[in-house]
Amino acid sequence: MAFILNPDGTTTPKPDGQAAAAPAAPPAGADGALIKDSDIRSFVPDVIEASKAIPVLVDFWAPWCGPCKQLTPVLEKLVTQAGGLVKLVKINADENQELCQQLRVQSLPTVYAFKDGQPVDAFMGALPESQLKAFIEKLTGGTKPPLDQALEQGQEALAAGENDLALEIFTEIQAQDPANEAALSGLLRAQIALGMLAEAEEALAALPANLRVKADIEAAASALELAKEVGQTGDPAELRAKIEADPKDNQARLDLALALFARGDAEGAIDTLLELVRRDRAWNDEAARKQLVKIFDTLGGAHELTVAGRRRLSSVLFS
Repeated sequence: MAFILNPDGTTTPKPDGQAAAAPAAPPAGADGALIKDSDIRSFVPDVIEASKAIPVLVDFWAPWCGPCKQLTPVLEKLVTQAGGLVKLVKINADENQELCQQLRVQSLPTVYAFKDGQPVDAFMGALPESQLKAFIEKLTGGTKPPLDQALEQGQEALAAGENDLALEIFTEIQAQDPANEAALSGLLRAQIALGMLAEAEEALAALPANLRVKADIEAAASALELAKEVGQTGDPAELRAKIEADPKDNQARLDLALALFARGDAEGAIDTLLELVRRDRAWNDEAARKQLVKIFDTLGGAHELTVAGRRRLSSVLFS
């Protein structure tokens, strides 16, 4: 017996005499596919029945629709990254006009979200990736996809100094998602922490221009530049002696900051650079302030020394 899809997602039998539907297809995902094409004949098993297990996104598109060509690849990417938390069913609107009428699809692209057999949300147009990600997170109750969980584990390993583990995690993520900005940044930071500066420089140079300018990647690049600089520093005791002999020796004070940072004393390095900014902020094209920014980028924006250091720098600059 054929069905009529009601606007609320429920179905009712078609009256006798109307065309019969094809036999029901297996439920969506029975073959393991998270992304599939469907039509009105398979809509009930592919969407309504499947959504009783996990949420299903239904993407109404058409070959002539420009925004559809922008939206669908991003949806496919995010659904793949979600790792089984949500499925995507694609419907060619030109070939399924009756279904579009039943769901009141008025423009393309239109995306419906089905859960527990019912439509629970929808949007029209090609949204930015960040909004699509938020849409999916809302649909899945805030459950983090495996990829996001792995990123968190990598960041925790990096923060704990478990650099080999961090490198392994970020390398695996980057292999699955080559354009993942956070994974690329984490991979670079792990290489830097392990002293793999040549490898980090090579990886950075290989990035396409659109990724190279991302904020996280730029911060990692600053960390790499700083790591190369601190490898050329002198002995802190000798540099302190030079400063005591001549408190106006700005170069010795800058070198001392780098030497301290190279030896793990980030707080001492920040204090030294802040003192140099206080004494002569314009010296050597604001070299002290620029080194502070590199250290903040290396430590990360959430690090307590970064937060406090930025506050202290603002106080010095605007006092």
